[in-house]
Amino acid sequence: MYEGTPDFPDIEIWWRLVDKYKITKFYTAPTAIRALMKFGEDHLKKYDFSTLKILGSVGEPINPEAWLWFYKNIGREKIPIMDTWWQTETGMFMVTPVPSVGLKPGSAFKPFFGIDADVVDDKGNKVSPNTQGYLIIKKPWPAMFLDVYNNPARYKETYFEKIPDVYFAGDSAKIDEDGYYWIVGRNDDVIKVSGHRLGSAELESAFVSNLKVAEAAVIGKPHEVKGESIKAFVILKQGVVPSDELKAELVQTVRKSIGPIATPDEIDFVDKLPKTRSGKIMRRVLKAQELGLPVGDTSTLDD
Repeated sequence: MYEGTPDFPDIEIWWRLVDKYKITKFYTAPTAIRALMKFGEDHLKKYDFSTLKILGSVGEPINPEAWLWFYKNIGREKIPIMDTWWQTETGMFMVTPVPSVGLKPGSAFKPFFGIDADVVDDKGNKVSPNTQGYLIIKKPWPAMFLDVYNNPARYKETYFEKIPDVYFAGDSAKIDEDGYYWIVGRNDDVIKVSGHRLGSAELESAFVSNLKVAEAAVIGKPHEVKGESIKAFVILKQGVVPSDELKAELVQTVRKSIGPIATPDEIDFVDKLPKTRSGKIMRRVLKAQELGLPVGDTSTLDD
């Protein structure tokens, strides 16, 4: 196990470790993958990677563009990616592929053996295919946690009372027509624009689908007419020059990918994003800074 950022002391540290120690399983966060995408692929060609057998993604939804980059450049289009959904509270993988199944870039596949999951509305009714809803677990599983220390009321309220008699994960997801699960993100990362629910991860994926973008983070800001407006913080790939023309281009990218309802109101070009040491983007920090509110606990902030 290695702990450290993917670009210190330089952007090749992880790849040198893979070759030097003949690593077989490489499991990381989508944010780290997107951070490395901006440096291109030329420097990767000198590495062997032949010992790798499994690639893994964890911590947040992986957008299809990052999945494909990971698969092509690190997996050399031979190694399956295990995009896993689980939580500290679940104690085990809950939605995950196994190496032998067909994969879809960006999907976490289906519930693991013995896990009875579903996606429902706020009344607990199953939603239609490709419709965003709440991810739930309907039956107990062997590794589930049993309590919140010294706070059983919080345990029940947080996990088992939002939708009665099921485990409420706090994440949004979709199930497609083939039964594949697509994790959208945390419910509190959903932006509500004129009555429409838009996942931050979905919006960020749309930005990253533009070849000039390395990473993006999206927040919602209060808006007196729409409820919330969309603001994006965008890191460009090396050599790409920020401009108003590029902002207009990115607006069109998002509109074509999701639809006019997802039109960003603001785009800021930035050099870096606040992240935890495990690589998750801290959107709440961006939102607090933007709104002039206290940023709260930053003990997990990487920088």
